[in-house]
Amino acid sequence: MRLAVRHETHYRFDTPLAQGLQRLRLSPKENHGQSVRAWRMELTGARVEVVYDDHNANHVTLASILPGTTELVIACEGVVDTADRAGVVGRHNGRLPLWAFQCQSPLTRPGARLKALAAPLAAVGDDRLAQLHSLSQAVLGAVTYAPGHTDVGTSAEEALAAGRGVCQDHAHIFIGAARLLGFPARYVSGYLLIEGRTEQDAGHGWAEAHVDGLGWVGFDVSNGISPDARYVRVASGRDYAEAAPVTGITWGQTASSLSVSLAVEQQAVQQ
Repeated sequence: MRLAVRHETHYRFDTPLAQGLQRLRLSPKENHGQSVRAWRMELTGARVEVVYDDHNANHVTLASILPGTTELVIACEGVVDTADRAGVVGRHNGRLPLWAFQCQSPLTRPGARLKALAAPLAAVGDDRLAQLHSLSQAVLGAVTYAPGHTDVGTSAEEALAAGRGVCQDHAHIFIGAARLLGFPARYVSGYLLIEGRTEQDAGHGWAEAHVDGLGWVGFDVSNGISPDARYVRVASGRDYAEAAPVTGITWGQTASSLSVSLAVEQQAVQQ
């Protein structure tokens, strides 16, 4: 499947900034089932300082905000070819060893609720892949998809207590529980083609767990499936904080507003 993506993030600042830095994980990477045909990023109000691959093998652009900026625009556009591999990404790469993905983070650290969710699955046979699918179903059953009740700082345990959340919350709960069950697990940020809808409010997030013999396997808890050809994989990390599309720090700011426009659509492939 050939997918075209247009993604713009627009910040408006009440007063001119003195300076700032933005870490941008907005460039898809090549992997099994995904080929990047074209991708470009344009910045207004900032300049690129360096481009590098981080410890998770994500493509990262470090940009400095120009002094006096009142509007910052990050615009990305590109075309990615994808294939349905039943969620299987394959072998591990990056600088972090697999065992690092078994360590909990503040966003995935289990409390009593998360431990209770994972406990019944510890005795689910010897089929490790089936165990993870059962976990995905359990997470979705425990937390209804409902925007507006959590934010980027909400932990897995807090989302479980609320019983409502979004894709980020589902992924963090899955990751925390999978680690309790002995799986290396990580967060993935990217894009999803939604049937009948081109314009979207935000990117998408899901989880991956490492299964012996298969490597990394994806689980989109919010949609109850493993990622297929409709998904564009952009960045991964031990939790959302390591895979967030945009993070940064500014000086001289009093207040700001943020707007995002995103479009994902299928393109015809010429034979």
